[in-house]
Amino acid sequence: MSVPLLKIGVVLSTMAMITNWMSQTLPSLVGLNTTKLTAAQGGYPDRSTGVLPANPEESWQVYSSAQDSEGRCVCTVVAPQQSMCSRDARTKQLRQLLEKVQNMTQSIQVLDQRTQRDLQYVEKMEVQLRGLETKFRQVEENHKQNIAKQYKAIKAKMEELRPLIPVLEEYKADAKLVLQFKEEVQNLTSVLNELQEEMGAYDYEELHNRVSNLEERLRACMQKLACGKLTGISDPITIKTSGSRFGSWMTDPLAPEGDTRVWYMDGYHNNRFVREYRSMQDFMTSDNFTSHRLPHPWSGTGQVVYNGSIYFNKFQSHVIIKFDFRTSSISKSRQLDYAGFNNAYHYAWGGHSDIDLMVDEGGLWAVYATNQNAGNIVISKLNPNTLQIIKSWTTNHPKRSAGESFMICGTLYVTNGYSGGTKVYYAYSTNSSTYEYIDIAFQNKYSHISMLDYNPRDRALYAWNNGHQVLYNVTLFHVIRSEEL
Repeated sequence: MSVPLLKIGVVLSTMAMITNWMSQTLPSLVGLNTTKLTAAQGGYPDRSTGVLPANPEESWQVYSSAQDSEGRCVCTVVAPQQSMCSRDARTKQLRQLLEKVQNMTQSIQVLDQRTQRDLQYVEKMEVQLRGLETKFRQVEENHKQNIAKQYKAIKAKMEELRPLIPVLEEYKADAKLVLQFKEEVQNLTSVLNELQEEMGAYDYEELHNRVSNLEERLRACMQKLACGKLTGISDPITIKTSGSRFGSWMTDPLAPEGDTRVWYMDGYHNNRFVREYRSMQDFMTSDNFTSHRLPHPWSGTGQVVYNGSIYFNKFQSHVIIKFDFRTSSISKSRQLDYAGFNNAYHYAWGGHSDIDLMVDEGGLWAVYATNQNAGNIVISKLNPNTLQIIKSWTTNHPKRSAGESFMICGTLYVTNGYSGGTKVYYAYSTNSSTYEYIDIAFQNKYSHISMLDYNPRDRALYAWNNGHQVLYNVTLFHVIRSEEL
């Protein structure tokens, strides 16, 4: 059983890698940038993106891609020079359109190559799974004299593998969808080449609409790949051992490219000093840092750095403060109405953890509890500029029974404890206003979790585990069906 299970792990890991690559790289290739977090005016995440580039004479070519020392995808993109004047405006428009489709073809070819490579692994695994099922049937037919207890154990393991077969079928369907996109672009490119030669055989507006429609479908595809359901958490990666038993550390998910500063806050109360390390490498290997003094001490470990500011709960209050590091001043503060504070509704580990601020792909969130909701968790979406509540959801999960929690793609995930054996066992989706009980393994390596937050840029969980700063990678699952596009 160990070999098939190992291969299943490889497939899930590969699917996670494809998700990361598509969500972070493909938007840049086609000029859409739909998965990149932006800070819009008014505090709402900017989801509106143009179908076509801002300048129709610009197109981009990708020459190479790799990963830097800190695990992020790095692409080399070269913008071409302005095209030379054409014989007339119509020829110029057609040439620009052809270049755009050719650039899209390169992007989809890269995607198709990676998908086909991973599909080969999926197909091999499917054959092995079906072969394993046949062998078990033979055992059942020819060796009925086997001890019942041993037989039940084997059959139970087989049942664990059986649900993966339809999942593999869905993945194969997704690969076919990518191939379909590739064929459509190739066909459209051929038509444009013929049109350049014949000039007048086809209507320009019709071709333009076909390109726009294809771009819209690709954009919808990428939006679906940007988010997904949590299906796995990796083993922990210990970055550093420092500080007390309680604390928080983080990076800014909206930091500009090349900004990899690390923010570090030791303790859960009566402290005002935030350390700033220039990079993750500096944080790991040195004690060189800049210290920022906050105007008020913080409460708990639910702080978050977002777009150059730190958001924290003022000690012994239900006031949320936004402190701008660039101006070293408070840019906004607001009471979180009815929220419990001062250890009224803390996490199971205590530590004034009544109000937990967090960020995901959708923006800024606050997780807390109120008397009106009988001490159960309340989830509120916040405007990051005004700190006003945009919308709230009430859950049926007691705040004091939760070990820790984090948001991914609009879903709150809750752990069943903070010490010893731990797992993620409850999920509440704000997209559907529904909850479910789940069972996702979570290794609590140092036996005491006092902070657990998701970073949507890194696709990783940051944790403070008994004086150790730890990272976990996450696996998100999503199925795209052709009728959805």
